[in-house]
Amino acid sequence: MKTRQTQCFLIGTLFLSTFWMIKAETSKVNSKVIPPDVNGMKMIIAPPAKTKPIKVAIFDGKGAPHEGIENVSDCIKSIPEATVTRVKAKEWATIDLKQFDVVAFSGGSGSQQAESIGEAGRNNVREYIRSGGGYVGVCAGAYLACSNFKWGLGILNASTVSSKWQRGKAFLDSEITQDGKKLLGNVQGTFKVRYGNGPVIKPAERTDIPAYTTISVYKSEIALNGTPVGVMVNSPAQAQGAFGKGRVFISSPHPENTPGLEHLLPRGVLWAAGMDAP
Repeated sequence: MKTRQTQCFLIGTLFLSTFWMIKAETSKVNSKVIPPDVNGMKMIIAPPAKTKPIKVAIFDGKGAPHEGIENVSDCIKSIPEATVTRVKAKEWATIDLKQFDVVAFSGGSGSQQAESIGEAGRNNVREYIRSGGGYVGVCAGAYLACSNFKWGLGILNASTVSSKWQRGKAFLDSEITQDGKKLLGNVQGTFKVRYGNGPVIKPAERTDIPAYTTISVYKSEIALNGTPVGVMVNSPAQAQGAFGKGRVFISSPHPENTPGLEHLLPRGVLWAAGMDAP
């Protein structure tokens, strides 16, 4: 009898352990799942009407998680004849960036990306853009472009509204501006975009850089962890600007893996590469 009771106890314990393990793993997976119907299974941004072969260098190092690099790279590769080259952190100081049409920095940590490429790397990127190169920054890459950080590139006439950046993660409402329709198409109304602690920006006071143009704006807000409330609605979700002869395109949220917005970033990349109304 004791043997049977012991067996039953062990089987029950194993069952419960397996159940909770499966539940934990399922929760872990589900936390990363992006709802495919977040935008009603609709294509919000159409593919670019015009394209051209382009070469893009993307940062690969501390401050840029592998998944983020892959998401942005895959999105860019949807452009016919586009190639994406991963450039390691230590290479940014010496690599000849003129062989590329655009340099890209994906999500993660802007300050860590800046530290990874170092002062020489940041200067190399600045001079490349000043001479006519294109820049695309997503989330962390958008922070990196701003002008109010000592570690930043200072290639966009923008600053963040607060030093508190941990606003949280959510699917927020966004809307394209009239200026943005020239780049993204005549999209009406609001749509959802995946947000994850991206910068909330405002105009900076640089006199040596033109003002940026707002491409789309947030129409809803998340403000966790003591971040300021009431600053996000109508602030830029995407923006474009000039730096010397070059072009800068930034995205605070993550359209690259938001269902329905997969073609938003390719349009921004093509614009940064010198193509108007792609």
